[in-house]
Amino acid sequence: MPKERSILLIEDNLAIARQVVEFLEGLGWNVDFASSGQLGIKLALNAQFNVILLDLNLPDTDGLAVCQAIKEQAQRNQPILMVTARDAFEDKAKGFGHGADDYLTKPYDLRELALRCEALSRRPELHRDSLLIEGGLRVDMRAMTAHWQQTPIPLKGIGLKLLSELLVAHPYPVSRSNLISAIWGADPPESNALKSHIYSLRKVLEHVSGRQLLFTISNVGYQLKGLD
Repeated sequence: MPKERSILLIEDNLAIARQVVEFLEGLGWNVDFASSGQLGIKLALNAQFNVILLDLNLPDTDGLAVCQAIKEQAQRNQPILMVTARDAFEDKAKGFGHGADDYLTKPYDLRELALRCEALSRRPELHRDSLLIEGGLRVDMRAMTAHWQQTPIPLKGIGLKLLSELLVAHPYPVSRSNLISAIWGADPPESNALKSHIYSLRKVLEHVSGRQLLFTISNVGYQLKGLD
């Protein structure tokens, strides 16, 4: 787990870095600092942070490559806020395309930077392990694959996302409303969509495991059982 209220700042401009560090530490954040992309990658892969602040114009490598490397190599997802003077829409599209979770253009108000850090640190889905293992069930959200013991589970899209949500909650059930929110956000489809996807997921899991793994909990939601 990341240290309490921890931030990694990857920024080569020492004057800006000093200002950001002093402001955030004054608000109670613990801030680590890297002045190069390679050092930033090394720190991100060897520790857990609530938020990573990443400048794109670095002396040794482009910030886009740094972002992608951290997202692909870190065992646990860490929210990345790109902070840069590149303000064109195309630049923002590239940033999000390389894995950024938020994007803030310079110059900016330090108060807004702090608010965005707070928001990212409170989003639990941005801090999950990419590899989920419980008993014989294994889900790799980076590779987008699932296995029961050594047998691949043919899932993708919503089915894989549903399984990951249920696995994160194991051994506890997940309510229908929480599953709908996790899958579709504020724009859910018609009412029977979740039931249909749960039915399909249950059948796939039964087929590969030879037993029932997904159960309906009356008036609650759905729960994985018997994974050992």
